[in-house]
Amino acid sequence: MLKEILSISGKPGLFKLITNTSHALIVESLLDGKRFPAYSNAKIIALEDISIYTENEDIPLKEVFKRIHEKENGQPAINHKESAEAITNYIATVLPEYDKDRVYVSDMRKMIQWYNLLLEKNILNFNSEEEEQTAKAE
Repeated sequence: MLKEILSISGKPGLFKLITNTSHALIVESLLDGKRFPAYSNAKIIALEDISIYTENEDIPLKEVFKRIHEKENGQPAINHKESAEAITNYIATVLPEYDKDRVYVSDMRKMIQWYNLLLEKNILNFNSEEEEQTAKAE
């Protein structure tokens, strides 16, 4: 689900990986649908590779999105532009074990913004993921 969704440092929003060339990745913005090359000198990370610091072990971003999805019954989360206190309280209800020293409000805002964008673009699909895992187990 999140393997082909990328965050590119210095660029707003998220990007879908279209293809991989020898010199760059061709990506498409989820915000406006424009395609462009992303070069290796840009910091590019797949959402699947992001995890959130907690008091115990780090939790994958995918799991945080799943918790938000369950809390909101598949609806959008709060606006990422809410006050710092509102954002912090919201994340504390979804992920009470987050590391308060290492997870900043800016990170929380980004998580919420990404969740809402992925939900709007119909990219979040937790049901098919569970079916895949069940199929693998059998």
